[in-house]
Amino acid sequence: MISTRGRYAIRVLIDLAENDNGKFIPLKDVAERQGISKKYLEIIVKDMVAGALLIGASGKGGGYKLCRKPEQYNIGEVLELMEGPLAPVACLADCAEPCPKAKDCATLPMWAEYDKLTHDFFYSKRLSDLIQ
Repeated sequence: MISTRGRYAIRVLIDLAENDNGKFIPLKDVAERQGISKKYLEIIVKDMVAGALLIGASGKGGGYKLCRKPEQYNIGEVLELMEGPLAPVACLADCAEPCPKAKDCATLPMWAEYDKLTHDFFYSKRLSDLIQ
């Protein structure tokens, strides 16, 4: 399940893209438009800045803005930054140790197919696809 962290991160990116005027956009404005707590968004955007999804500036005229064009963001990267690996089972995560039962596991092909569908879906969606 995708948590509010992942969903709100996408909403922040959409909001910043739709309201881009070349200047930093105050987080309070985003919070008001999105109906999300500014305190909670502060936690989310901190991770987004650290993950190179946003640029932030403090002080007068500060706020946040995209560091790339909307078509250069894919939703998969956003979700993985905010949620961690999207693998449906631990043995398919990128950092997983090889499973000793993998060659005899009757369910592994199903999980691998589901993992590929999910990955391909989210990584094929661009931020620009979601902008009104």
